[in-house]
Amino acid sequence: MPTSAPPRNRFERRRAETRQALIRAARQILAETGDTSASIQAIAERADVGFGSFYNHFESKTELFDAAVTDALEEFGQVIDARVEAVDDPAELVAAGFRLTARMADSHPELLRILRDRGLSHIHSDRGLAPRALRDLETGIASGRFTCGNATTALSALGGTLLSLVALRLDRPDLDGDEAASDLAEMVLRMLGLAADDAHEVTRRPLPDLAR
Repeated sequence: MPTSAPPRNRFERRRAETRQALIRAARQILAETGDTSASIQAIAERADVGFGSFYNHFESKTELFDAAVTDALEEFGQVIDARVEAVDDPAELVAAGFRLTARMADSHPELLRILRDRGLSHIHSDRGLAPRALRDLETGIASGRFTCGNATTALSALGGTLLSLVALRLDRPDLDGDEAASDLAEMVLRMLGLAADDAHEVTRRPLPDLAR
């Protein structure tokens, strides 16, 4: 899971471990049922921490579940980053994001379920997937690779299409996920201004597998 700067002493380490245990428990609940009505006692028990510890870290369940979604999306972004660090073509980065996302239904199903159920409200977040996608869109516009005029508007279209792919991949496991992702990525790249032949070639380039 995503990590911040290492705690400096035993107290800070234990505090960080307790907070992460609560976030991990909330993520499990979101992935399993999507139900945020679980009691604080139930969340604390799942996290194996004391009930009173909850309020040392979060003011409410809403704050905890928001932190859990942000944590999941940040991990999602880091998984993608690790696979595309050598790629500098903005179009290929966009395409790889779609194609790797489809494969994560098998390698990281919990993350995809959270993304499907909670991702819409985080399309323009300053954490997780959104800032990475916005960066790639801005780079593509600045370089002339993309012809759309507004990166933020393009992010709305890209994010909505990605969430549709996630829903399709989870709801229809019988479909060829790689093919569906490549087809949708090709449509998005054409929307961003690539010629048809170029968009098709970019979305069929070799793609690394995701490790668990």
